[in-house]
Amino acid sequence: MSVAETIEPLPPLVADAMVLIHFAKADRLDVLGTCLSSLSTTRIVAAEVDKYCAEYPSITSISDLEWLAILPQDTLEELLAFERWVQLLGSGEHDLGEASVFAAAEVHELVAITDDRDATRVGRKHGLEIHGTVWLLTRLHQRGKMTLPQICTLVDALRETGMRLPCTGGELPRWAEERRLL
Repeated sequence: MSVAETIEPLPPLVADAMVLIHFAKADRLDVLGTCLSSLSTTRIVAAEVDKYCAEYPSITSISDLEWLAILPQDTLEELLAFERWVQLLGSGEHDLGEASVFAAAEVHELVAITDDRDATRVGRKHGLEIHGTVWLLTRLHQRGKMTLPQICTLVDALRETGMRLPCTGGELPRWAEERRLL
């Protein structure tokens, strides 16, 4: 049995717009579709990402991606959770997407994926499990879905799109080791 086979699968994940937009800008949405068995986002985030379709031709409507579940968030429980997260995070354009992701994470027991430090701090303070893109990539590496050179290259490609990540691809191995991510 290989090391990748002994590691538990990733929990179900819900991604915010920042993650999806930057993977699309880097023309690497395929990585998410190929490597993840369970990824979702919210209708609010899907609408936010779709605003970039005209500016970035590599971004097609994420509603068309067969591997990405779009959560409608239309039950009373989901709407109440969304309202609570809006109060905690704010009601700006990007805050609404994060609030919807955090509401989905809370109601459906998902792990939220975002690289927004302020939102992460608030979400964790209120009991959510939240991680960023580098965590996700190192988990994919641990499960044998990507090699270390592949994730280092992807980190650099994502940074080239303007994504704020805590390290470069060259720094990733040391940075991740120091944080026990590898």
